[in-house]
Amino acid sequence: MRRIHPLPDLLISQIAAGEVVERPASVLKELIENSLDAGATQLDIQLEEGGVRLIRVADNGAGIAPDDLPLALARHATSKIASLADLECVASYGFRGEALASIAAVARVTITSRTADTPHAWRIETTGMTPQPAALAAGTVIAVADLYFNTPARRKFLKTTATEFAHCDDVVVRMAQVRPDVAFTLAHDGQVKRRLATTDFSRRTRELLGEPLIAHARPIAAEAGPLRLTGYAALPAYAKTTRAEPYFYVNGRYVRDKLLVHAARQAYADVLHGAHHPAYVLFLELDPATVDVNVHPAKTEVRFRDARGVHQFIFLVLQRALAKPLAAARPEITTVPPAPTFSAPVQTRFTVREPAASAYIDFARQACSEPAPANADTPLGYALGQLHGIYILAQNAQGLVLVDMHAAHERILYERLKATTAARPATQPLLVPVLFEASASELACVEDHAVTMEALGFEIASTGPQQLAVRAVPALLAGGDLAALARALLADLAGQPASHVLETRRNELLATLACHGAVRANRSLSLPEMNALLRQMEATERADQCNHGRPTWTQLSLAELDKLFMRGK
Repeated sequence: MRRIHPLPDLLISQIAAGEVVERPASVLKELIENSLDAGATQLDIQLEEGGVRLIRVADNGAGIAPDDLPLALARHATSKIASLADLECVASYGFRGEALASIAAVARVTITSRTADTPHAWRIETTGMTPQPAALAAGTVIAVADLYFNTPARRKFLKTTATEFAHCDDVVVRMAQVRPDVAFTLAHDGQVKRRLATTDFSRRTRELLGEPLIAHARPIAAEAGPLRLTGYAALPAYAKTTRAEPYFYVNGRYVRDKLLVHAARQAYADVLHGAHHPAYVLFLELDPATVDVNVHPAKTEVRFRDARGVHQFIFLVLQRALAKPLAAARPEITTVPPAPTFSAPVQTRFTVREPAASAYIDFARQACSEPAPANADTPLGYALGQLHGIYILAQNAQGLVLVDMHAAHERILYERLKATTAARPATQPLLVPVLFEASASELACVEDHAVTMEALGFEIASTGPQQLAVRAVPALLAGGDLAALARALLADLAGQPASHVLETRRNELLATLACHGAVRANRSLSLPEMNALLRQMEATERADQCNHGRPTWTQLSLAELDKLFMRGK
């Protein structure tokens, strides 16, 4: 074995660069954070060849004193902290004092800076390390050229120019999102890609993440003791099949934290399709002393003193925001003209008949006898008619509303079933039992899961060697196809441990029942029935999507309708 010996400073910095300088985007992140820590309100960023050839960041911050320039490139030298107490309450982006040294170990770095009390600027380069007079009006300019020029093996791991630029652009978006008070300009190979003026949070979010996110999102603003959560959480209908748009910030720092992601995912669990990922931009604020940001050199991981409390707070805030009925919280409608004076459509032209038996017959009758007043707060408006027995067309103040009646009714039933089975569900005994032929596995399932089915409001019994009888069902589902409903329930119970299935798969079972109990396509609804369904949607939690994560309704604004018919042109 070789003798133990100290490593050269350059090699130490190159080893550290392996964690800090993963790619050009990592360098850009560190430079932007330094500028923001210096109080900059304007950042001009220039990239060449995806940042591999050049990354240049110019800011109007406080600048670096001439005597401090050599220290700026030294390892473990920083102006951000001076003691352990400072480290335990970090409020700045940077604090480790190793980023510039690590970058300088694998690239050619030039720093030009001028403070307010110096007559001219000073420049330092990694090749000379002696400050020289230079010309600069104010602030600091850092240029990082030829990344990995002295470690070619690392350079081989970089992707194409377009890919590396895309990563750099992501960094700018993340930093610009949290600092709308700062102006950003991003240019690549001489072409300006982004020009962001100072603005407020809402407008910056629209500019960076697009109107669709805001239009399909619930605003978040909640506090609990020292914890505060703000931002936007997109409705499940806006969910993506990729992890492209989750933005989480802790005290202004963008982080990728498993605890935070898990809390958000759990909040979406009952409304989001398993293959999709939620979109959100959220800002968590708490006492810096209760969160450790000194976990990884890249500073994108954190550790909370009260991890369980933080997780529960985020979960509950998001769950409640996403669960709000439409009457209490609606997605913003994007850019619509002033709404016309709105009242309920005249309905005397429609034939009103007694609703057929269905799971929502009661509230349909109520709608017939108690029509909503013209000035009622009805986000989904009033029904105009039915399309192909599948969709309800309604008019609200913004324009036209399209509702998938099966998906909407499915969510209503699901939420009602969850509420009723939390206690003892109301059952409906059948005057004439519904008989159907059953397989051996279905017969065995009835015997194994009798207690579970009773807890769900079902009474199913064997009446022969190949026959089952449905004698009672949950009252909410009494108007559906009871044989199909029973088969679906037995299929879900098959192969499950009888002792714990209700505890472990309760919501899944209820979702199946709601899906089979909901009104089917090609079912003709009367106008009062349609309006009753709209009112129930407005009063039901999570009514924006069905149990499978599909949207239950969509809005076409008057502006969008005018555009379709080229009105005003």
